Amino acid sequence: MRLLAAWIVAATLLAPAAILAHESSLGVLELREVRQGAYVGRWTMEPTIGAARVDLRAPPHCFLHMPQLECGAKGLVGAMTIGNLGSRMSAALIKIIPLQGETRSYTITSANPTVSILGSEAPTLESWIALGATYLNYGVDHILLGADHLLFVFGLIWIVGVGRRLVSTITAFTIGHSISLAAAAFGVIGVPERPLNACIALSIVFVGVEIVKQRRGEAGLTARYPWAVAGGFGLVHGIGFASALAGLGIERRLLPAALGFFNIGVEIGQLAFVLLTLALIWAHRRLGAVLPGARDPLPGYAIGSIAAFWFIGRLLRVLAID
Repeated sequence: MRLLAAWIVAATLLAPAAILAHESSLGVLELREVRQGAYVGRWTMEPTIGAARVDLRAPPHCFLHMPQLECGAKGLVGAMTIGNLGSRMSAALIKIIPLQGETRSYTITSANPTVSILGSEAPTLESWIALGATYLNYGVDHILLGADHLLFVFGLIWIVGVGRRLVSTITAFTIGHSISLAAAAFGVIGVPERPLNACIALSIVFVGVEIVKQRRGEAGLTARYPWAVAGGFGLVHGIGFASALAGLGIERRLLPAALGFFNIGVEIGQLAFVLLTLALIWAHRRLGAVLPGARDPLPGYAIGSIAAFWFIGRLLRVLAID
């Protein structure tokens, strides 16, 4: 178990980009239709790699020479791809502003670099599949690259152990973040991103303290009511998930479906992490590795220290002392 803790600490400290998962680079391209089938492109949020280096590919019937995009009478429908998404540009939002009708938005991620641009008509089966694949992958990416969420879940596993209590705890966390994710995505609630991220880091500090208490033989709140703590902090973390969706400007009519696929992706990523953690615990036991004593507070100090480092950094950002 000590090696497992070391692995988590090292992986976290050696992945500073992952620590800032909520602040992943994003480019926003606005395509405004100026006459039938003709568009003018403008990066309203320029990606970190620079607009000129974005490998943007339009549907085959279109001619693209930024900032001009000509698609003729067929209009801008079909597959659009960005071929060089990576760590410095993890996702791009394409906003299409037609001469008539409402603005439509599409998200391209490194996991799914191609999206199907829909017309103003009702989405087809193909477009629904493309939408599902996009937001499912984005949900998986978001949880697996979100070191803070993973460390929180890891702390819960450490406190409740393996068994029915773990199932109820993870389920409560899922219910909590699903409720707040939906509420935030539909605009029912809203919290500024920077203070929210600081609160998320603080929730992990709390879990670290709870682990230390448990190792000292004290029954902390999480040990007594793990489902309540997991559900409560799940509400906070869910708003953090929603902030990632809000930055992508999802088209209103597609929001329920996108939200559902994103949430499923988050759950797949979270489940994969839980299974990986349990597999590592099982492997350590099978190998007869020396585990820390029941009163060893090292895991709690490690988790709490990392989270405290994040909290201080995020608090400075709240205070605008970058």
